[in-house]
Amino acid sequence: MTPSSTADRILLLLKSRGPMPTAALAASLHTTTEAVRQQVHKLLEAGLVRGTVESSSGVGRPSQAWTLSASGHARFPDRHAELTRALIDTVREVFGEAGLEQLIARREDTARSAYLAACRDLPELEPRLRKLAALRDEEGYMARLEADGTDWLLIEDHCPICAAAEACQGFCRSELEVFREVAGPAGRLRREEHLIAGARRCVYRITPVAEAAPKMRDTAV
Repeated sequence: MTPSSTADRILLLLKSRGPMPTAALAASLHTTTEAVRQQVHKLLEAGLVRGTVESSSGVGRPSQAWTLSASGHARFPDRHAELTRALIDTVREVFGEAGLEQLIARREDTARSAYLAACRDLPELEPRLRKLAALRDEEGYMARLEADGTDWLLIEDHCPICAAAEACQGFCRSELEVFREVAGPAGRLRREEHLIAGARRCVYRITPVAEAAPKMRDTAV
């Protein structure tokens, strides 16, 4: 989704950042609160956003923020969810779980080859992760890399294959393994937030590991 209007930009901000109050939206868009309020009202009438109450940590009333409704989330591409679920069910019915695992393995091999080839000349951890984020962003995952202290966060605000992942979580397991291979021995990667588990996005934490340090066992799912 390419934001072409203020309303589209508001939807994109709510998708990528989660609930935001009117003032924060205005600051991010470099416009007035009144202009944002008018656009939010239109989105509210269209059923694309809904209000939510954020508890205040200090004295005073809780503040209101805006978040995407189910219809708002549906504005972002899902690559034909129903067809995807039907195809997975058909593969499972015709070829069994073993056949479905072969399908996942083939997709994993394809992704692994493409990502590792793109990172072939990038021996350092940060450039590899930035390349991975760029590739995932091109694939529709709304991906970005952010620093968090000495760690890195690979954040994916959207999942264009969410329907497939819901029907078969082997796809998520497969992607996690590929990400770990891209990070290589210089980074220990684990998933911290998982859309399929109820989070609003997927977040992967990558902790740099010194070459001389012993390899640590990662038990993340």
